[in-house]
Amino acid sequence: MSKRRPLRTNLNTGLNKNFRPGGPDITRGEARGTRPTAPPTSIREILVMMIIHVCKKTIFFDINLKVALYLGSLFLVSLIGDFIPFPKTYFARSDNLFNVYFVKVGWGWTLLFTVPFLTMTSYTLCCGDLKKLLRHHAPRIAIATFFWFFWTKLFNMIETTYGRCTIKGFNSKSQCLKAGHLWNGFDISGHAFILIHSSLVLIEEARPIIKWESIKEHLRNELHDRSISEQSQRSTNPLRNLSEDQVKNLQFLYDRFTPVIRTLFIGMSHLQLLWDIMLVGTMLYYHRMIEKFLSGIIAILTWYFCYRFWYPSSILPEPAGCGVFLYQRDNKDTFRRANSMTSFSAATCGTRANVTPTTNTVPTFMGMPLYTKSKVPSPSSSTQLVNPSNDTL
Repeated sequence: MSKRRPLRTNLNTGLNKNFRPGGPDITRGEARGTRPTAPPTSIREILVMMIIHVCKKTIFFDINLKVALYLGSLFLVSLIGDFIPFPKTYFARSDNLFNVYFVKVGWGWTLLFTVPFLTMTSYTLCCGDLKKLLRHHAPRIAIATFFWFFWTKLFNMIETTYGRCTIKGFNSKSQCLKAGHLWNGFDISGHAFILIHSSLVLIEEARPIIKWESIKEHLRNELHDRSISEQSQRSTNPLRNLSEDQVKNLQFLYDRFTPVIRTLFIGMSHLQLLWDIMLVGTMLYYHRMIEKFLSGIIAILTWYFCYRFWYPSSILPEPAGCGVFLYQRDNKDTFRRANSMTSFSAATCGTRANVTPTTNTVPTFMGMPLYTKSKVPSPSSSTQLVNPSNDTL
């Protein structure tokens, strides 16, 4: 039986060892793999994370497929309903609880969850920079609100201008309805528009929750590295370029806002699910097919213009999840739907944030380098491996 090849050669003594030595004489660079461990996780936090995981599964359904389902369902289901009436249910009543207290004030409910969620996540990712929050993130909600107001008012104007009363003598919609008559016009479905518009805004603005928990680990490792004055050029920690004040602000804001952010995200995912359910009711019982299909196209084109064309560009505002550091790089918590979850924001944030590009990165396993760049002589072979930077391995 041949003797096993030594895994490590001590450059000082020339002795071959099959283990990584330790002790007070070993420098930090040699004793790699030492990281602070995470604190124990409580049962309550485990349950919360399980709920968060389920909510991510529902709200981060492939958005490209969701958009296709919206358009296909608006066309097909509505077309069938125009010729074959569907059986009446509770949702067929215009005075049903969900329609009166949710859909009719749908944008208000959307803002109720989205505004505080955007404020807390963006303020945290900006490390307490209020000006950056107001300039780079708050305008997204203002823009979404503008489009909601603009399109709904335009829909009403089209119906009022090009419609007519069933009884002659009434030239305005208000007079016709007040007299108990019907007003016939091209009524583009405001319900379908607000439900789709709100759903897509909720999905896009909820993206900062993806890998949000990783910020805690990044903070722990970065604080540990700074406490021992380790300045590694190979560090991939996204917080490595932050100042001391930014790190302190990030730690304080993250610990303070995370419980509320989790709660708001759970509410956003449930609200988005409710909008999808109410959209099905709209398809089945309200408006004609062309009115719903046209409103759906307008809502989707508005979303595409803002979140797929405008925000990923170099023009402000930035996409959701951007900040002074990039924590969603190499996102694997995407349920194999990277294109629909983080590809746009991650690529854009990578160009805007102060991210130092890494070259000649050493392969790692579980966060630890597989080998170092120091010259290690091989006792059994004279062959040398040379990396692209001409360093002998």
